[in-house]
Amino acid sequence: MAGTTVLRIFRWREGDGEGERFDEFDVDTGPETTVLDALVDAQRTADSTLAFRYACRVGMCGSCAMVVNGRERWACRTRIADLRTTTVTVRPLYHFPVIRDLVVDMTPFRTRMADVGAALVRDPELPSYAIVSRESRERRQIDEAIECIGCGMCVSACTMVAHNERFPGPAALNRAFTLQMDHRDGDKDARWTLLLSDDALARCHGQGNCTEVCPMDLAPTTSILRLRRLGARRLLGIG
Repeated sequence: MAGTTVLRIFRWREGDGEGERFDEFDVDTGPETTVLDALVDAQRTADSTLAFRYACRVGMCGSCAMVVNGRERWACRTRIADLRTTTVTVRPLYHFPVIRDLVVDMTPFRTRMADVGAALVRDPELPSYAIVSRESRERRQIDEAIECIGCGMCVSACTMVAHNERFPGPAALNRAFTLQMDHRDGDKDARWTLLLSDDALARCHGQGNCTEVCPMDLAPTTSILRLRRLGARRLLGIG
């Protein structure tokens, strides 16, 4: 049914003299109205200075990730009717520097990825490009971990990221798992040095917040547990 929703939006702009605050907007909503629809409406009809990111609008790019009513969500996938409330509070992702309003600086995400060597480094002893069959055991072992699109929601939900800036975070560790399982990668030893340090695998508390909020249904918690088992075997000299 159609109705009116109060949209409470986090606002901050450097140098405006007002500091952090929440502004409220009354938005007309229907059964299919998403949070992104409501934000666009507020921007177009009430305050053109409202800043937020979006691109595809169909749940593919992840650029509209934000915290809606206390939980990390994609604004384009979140229907207001499903929230079962007449007031929707929207704020930027946690643990990222805020650029303006709902827009965050994703540099820490990219830095954490780079720190774990998130790009495949070809093993020089292998052919110029080895092919891994989709049906192979190697591929099946990482199938459920390779669809991360870098939206940052898992990092926002991770409590350890808030307390230890050296902790790689769930997305980076999930990516590291896929590479450590890939026989084509030649940088495993260097990656293990970081993964087995005091600030990486050992710091994850296994709360599963990252897995709970992942819109791609990935399980970074599982990837981290599997890395821990592989790391233990390495330290013990088994396998």
